[in-house]
Amino acid sequence: MVFPMQSAAPAIVTDLAPSGVLRAAINLGNPVLAQGTPAAPAGVTVDIGREIAARLGVPVEFRCFDAARDSFEATMTGQADVCFLAIEPAREAEIAFTAPYVLIEGVFAVPSWSHLATVADVDSDGIRIGVNHGSAYDLFLTRTLRHATVVRGAEGTEEFIRGNLEAAAGVREPMTEFVGSHPGYRLIPGRFMEIRQAVGTVPTKRPETRQFLHDLVEELKAAGFVADALRRSGQSAAVAPPA
Repeated sequence: MVFPMQSAAPAIVTDLAPSGVLRAAINLGNPVLAQGTPAAPAGVTVDIGREIAARLGVPVEFRCFDAARDSFEATMTGQADVCFLAIEPAREAEIAFTAPYVLIEGVFAVPSWSHLATVADVDSDGIRIGVNHGSAYDLFLTRTLRHATVVRGAEGTEEFIRGNLEAAAGVREPMTEFVGSHPGYRLIPGRFMEIRQAVGTVPTKRPETRQFLHDLVEELKAAGFVADALRRSGQSAAVAPPA
């Protein structure tokens, strides 16, 4: 599929890529968004990063990380110009987000024998939930749980197994793979959250720069770019509706 090219104004180029190279933070810890290795990343975020750089007329450099919190920190500390993160209130004070480009689901896994049957059951006294530290679902559950507690680790499913926890939270696609490869575990039906993945940059960027990113994301959704990138990377997540 061929997509139209529209160059950014020079002021936007120097604002968003002041070094002359667009540095894009990529979270390889979320396989819906990125796959491959730091030397050869792939996936929808990589494709969007390349497209942003193409519109700016500059090269792109991918700064790859294993967790969302590291992508967030790289952007906040000036190591990256753009990032690809879920929109969450805890991040919105420090990251200027576009509207989402893709929607993914947060789900719970539990032991097969568990009495927990619904999403609502999980928020109960004594329930411990393994999460990836700093992930969107860590932030969401920390903000919304009333009775259950989160147990944070580099990998929530590892904490789940090692700590003999009552549940683990994560993105549907890798969690489905987890229960498929670990007999004795199952997913609870339904989702506990909708994870809205967006492009972000620091809020000190010029208003026209932030508008450029917003407009580009909307264009890429409408033109089928995002859907095509997801399909080519073998992902079934839904493209977000127009803003």
